Amino acid sequence: MKKIAAYLVWFVLVAGLPLMACSKDEATEVASDSFGVSFDCPSLIEVSKGGEYTFQVEGGEEPQASDVLVLESTDGISYTCTLVSVSENSFTVKISEGCESGTYRVFIKRGDRKKQIGSTYINIVEGMDFTPDAGTTVYGVVSTADGPVPGVVVSDGVEVTVTNEQGIYQLQSDKEWGYVFISVPAGYEVPAEGVLPQFYKMMKGDASTAERVDFSLTAVDGQDDYKVLVLGDMHLANRTGDLKQFMEFTSDLNAYRALHQQEKMYAIALGDMTWDLYWYSNSYALPEYLNTINSQVKGLQIFHTIGNHDYDYKATNDRDAESRFMDYIAPTYYSFNLGKVHYVVLDDIDCSNYDGTTSRDYEKRVSAGQLSWLAKDLSHVDKSVPLVVVMHAQVFYPSQTDGFKVDHDVLNTTQLLNVLDGYKVHFITGHTHMNYNVTPDDAVTGGREVYEHNTGAICGSWWWSGYLTPGVHLSPDGTPGGYAIWSVNGTDMEWMYKATGWTEDYQFRSYDLNNVHFSLADVPQMPAGVPASVKKEYMKYVDAYPENQDNEVLINVWNWNPRWTLKVTDENGNTLTPEEVWAYDPLHVAAMSVKRFNSSTLTSTPSFITEKFPHFFKVKAADADVDLTITVCDEFGHQWTENMQRPKAFSTDAYLPR
Repeated sequence: MKKIAAYLVWFVLVAGLPLMACSKDEATEVASDSFGVSFDCPSLIEVSKGGEYTFQVEGGEEPQASDVLVLESTDGISYTCTLVSVSENSFTVKISEGCESGTYRVFIKRGDRKKQIGSTYINIVEGMDFTPDAGTTVYGVVSTADGPVPGVVVSDGVEVTVTNEQGIYQLQSDKEWGYVFISVPAGYEVPAEGVLPQFYKMMKGDASTAERVDFSLTAVDGQDDYKVLVLGDMHLANRTGDLKQFMEFTSDLNAYRALHQQEKMYAIALGDMTWDLYWYSNSYALPEYLNTINSQVKGLQIFHTIGNHDYDYKATNDRDAESRFMDYIAPTYYSFNLGKVHYVVLDDIDCSNYDGTTSRDYEKRVSAGQLSWLAKDLSHVDKSVPLVVVMHAQVFYPSQTDGFKVDHDVLNTTQLLNVLDGYKVHFITGHTHMNYNVTPDDAVTGGREVYEHNTGAICGSWWWSGYLTPGVHLSPDGTPGGYAIWSVNGTDMEWMYKATGWTEDYQFRSYDLNNVHFSLADVPQMPAGVPASVKKEYMKYVDAYPENQDNEVLINVWNWNPRWTLKVTDENGNTLTPEEVWAYDPLHVAAMSVKRFNSSTLTSTPSFITEKFPHFFKVKAADADVDLTITVCDEFGHQWTENMQRPKAFSTDAYLPR
């Protein structure tokens, strides 16, 4: 036993020698900090590759000529910089050739002694024979490989300026947002990191430091003729089979792009790429979204909008709530040009009332700061240029009694429309998971040339309908899960909606209501003691579709607007008059709502169930057997026809993609 004890003592002594040596080294380094060199370490150092920089001595002694400056990168790589000259008040060093732009810890080293002074961001810049004006805090050059680009609009989110003939811009920026961005000019593109276009850069210096931020562009041909793929709510959260279903969407998107590979394409995401409630519980947030989209979509630049579910619900103010979006994706508002159209992305979700809980008390409005910026941005855009204004939440919403109504903060919406006055404006929005269109013909626009295209969701009913009924992927209004395709030629624009898994010809769906009915027998697992209010919600579908033989046909035209036409004739040549109605989409009821209500654990009304909505029409046929020809035509002359053989069976299998 004594031998074992002696061995253990010997082992501890031997094993401890390296540890004791480390402690001695650390103690020596701590002691080495006592030498009295002190100098100002700025937040930003701008220097050419291998160039020189002068530090100001303050509150201590100047370095000795034999001292060296050590820069340690965030990767732990150290660069030694020799002193070129030393005076009582300053000293100049030659920055190591190996240094790239990045954040560094700054040390002064004398023999074996090393003292950390602070940290800084070193910006390696190319030479530019230019001295910024007094008060300028951010400046730079916008150029291509062939030289500078004049007339490019540049902003820090507050102030707006343009580049001069030498491609140089200057801003007297308070650096409120910490970034600077360009409004990508027509005929150019910016580099991309994955799907993200790099039209903005973070500033590194404090508000009193002038810093240089350059942007590079690539000239492109044929940009007057292109397509924009509009991607509505995705709601990725790693639940309800969403990642598998999302891959079906990206496969469809890539197949469409392959069919049109000779055409120039861009994309706009309308927000709610993620689902904040599952950022923490499912470890799926904005970084995971980027991993997903970048692994499945290549060579497509996607301009992103922030949605209410892309805010951090644990925050207690708007700025903190949106910070992760700005960290990973883009500014929350900005503009860019594609061909002869000016695009503006705005943030219309105000999270000022957030309290750090899942209550997520937000309001739909555009901040006063954005409106001020927008007016400055548009001062560089001629009134003849069409505007596409992209926001997450809808501006208008249909009312069953009063047509379309403002569905934003009313005063704020008036202010927004005033800033946009005189332009032809197309709002493109998401959020509702429905699909509808407002035109200047609607009274709510006040006679302005204003449109709104509220675009259906990629995720449909938050991925639930496709999860419960594979292959039947619908939003609560019966719009198929999918995306919009805008075709732009000069200032002319056409738009259509494409359902995931279907060809572009799938633009409406018909139901022979003689064969559509719902009853309590469809939900045998609904508990007998379910609250009356829950049962009442389900009975809406039963009451809407009782078992009868009225020979009615229901038609869902999800991208309808008043400039479209619908013609129905029967096999005898008789023209039937369609009646515009609000309705529940029967397929969504069968694929989604029935299955949500048919649960033995049901205690409250399920979420994401079928909603009554416009863009439905009814016609009455002469009898149960007469066939119909249904023809739908949009305002661009595209025509779609169904030869409806009646009786037409109704089941979820009958409406699978084909």
